[in-house]
Amino acid sequence: MTGESLTISAKDGAFKAYVARPKAARGPAIVVIQEIFGVNAVVREVADRLAGEGYLAVAPDLFWRIEPGIDITDQSEAEWKRAFELYNAFDVETGVEDIAATLAAVRADPGCNGKVGAVGYCLGGLLAFLTATRTDSDATVSYYGVGIENHLGEAERLARPLMLHIAEEDGFVPKAAQARIIAALKDHRQVTLHTYPGRDHAFARPGGQNYDRADAELANQRTSDFFKANLA
Repeated sequence: MTGESLTISAKDGAFKAYVARPKAARGPAIVVIQEIFGVNAVVREVADRLAGEGYLAVAPDLFWRIEPGIDITDQSEAEWKRAFELYNAFDVETGVEDIAATLAAVRADPGCNGKVGAVGYCLGGLLAFLTATRTDSDATVSYYGVGIENHLGEAERLARPLMLHIAEEDGFVPKAAQARIIAALKDHRQVTLHTYPGRDHAFARPGGQNYDRADAELANQRTSDFFKANLA
């Protein structure tokens, strides 16, 4: 397993992605969709963990149009301010297009067997939902996605498996929004929903204020099982 860089072409330029390769020469792949802190150590660690599970893991730099190479943490007020500036400047529509370009590039990689999934967190959780509705991702996982309730009309496009992890005390996803998401998706044949009582936003982010090891491990195991079932 080694970390490397991949350049991906978009319709209006090119951007970089962090790549973690598994020991196997060829296998399924997973696109890791960043939070509002860029492709930072947490995102790279997710990719590395997935590579350790046998996946070709690729984390695209989705903020490249604003500023390439953003790599900040959630540990200071200044970094949080910068993260929200990036969030507010980010265009979700082009972000999903970049993810689609990443999926295509990964499928063409000699290390990929043709099966490609995606997993996203926070902003990436919303992008994961839209990846599931708008792209050919074979299986997609969303962790505490922010703003999914505004895109529920797209659920009719879901043709492949989607798993959502919802934090019941999410400060960025109000209870009313959670209720709308659950009501719209709970009976969808492609959707698996998991809720986490007492958990706040980003409960699966190691080192974060709301990190909960037990539920993070539970969510990650559910994700691992989901990908094994759908990307084999």
